[in-house]
Amino acid sequence: MPHISFSELKLWDQCAYYHKLIKIDNLKGFVGNEFTAFGNAVHNVCENILRKTRREPEEVFLSSFIRIVDGLSKDGVPMDQKLIDQMGEQGISLLPEIQGALDSYFEDYKVISAEENLMVPTDEEGYMFKGFIDGVVKTSDGKYHIFDWKTCSWGWDSRRKSDPMTTYQLTLYKHFYAKKHNLDPKNIETHFALLKRTAKNNKVEFFRVTSGKLKTDRALALLSKAVKNIKAGTCIKNRLACQKCEFHKTVHCT
Repeated sequence: MPHISFSELKLWDQCAYYHKLIKIDNLKGFVGNEFTAFGNAVHNVCENILRKTRREPEEVFLSSFIRIVDGLSKDGVPMDQKLIDQMGEQGISLLPEIQGALDSYFEDYKVISAEENLMVPTDEEGYMFKGFIDGVVKTSDGKYHIFDWKTCSWGWDSRRKSDPMTTYQLTLYKHFYAKKHNLDPKNIETHFALLKRTAKNNKVEFFRVTSGKLKTDRALALLSKAVKNIKAGTCIKNRLACQKCEFHKTVHCT
């Protein structure tokens, strides 16, 4: 069944024509770099921590990081070996703080799921919302907490933390998680967990993101608008996004 994820919604919001090239025409766009490799490797560690596997975090991180970097190299992505070496050291320094930050932030909690798959009907007939929730825990007060791991360098400023398009990810996850499990959204809270690669202290920072009815309605309206335009084949170019686009001034987008 046709579906849309938050990452696809972001692509569409960035430029509907770029979304068409990537998702409809199946052109190969951005495949990753050293930073995405680092992020994916640390995410693998976080998933193992939530699942309480016996694998050592350092082993999970290094094996994942090397595998992802090697895969990008084989795809022809230029790699900066000095940066990769630095990231390896930074990742190993970061890992020991993850479990402690999780325990300190939520205190008395039970892990409900890690990498939970969402495939839930949207309000647009025939379209599903697809997503993977990094973590869900339940605290002793009966509340569910959805959180998403985000790797970064030193952290986010207040503008990034409150940016609507950034926070809509958690808003939509909350809405569709509640719909999937028939829960009252008032019993669900959402959070980002920043995993800071270059920070000297407080390398893991959790913070809450609120999503009331107005914000949820706005996020759902954007989702509905995207789906309607995708179904109709409407794909207007956003000229303001051209300079950073890999298809700019190519045969695919002149």
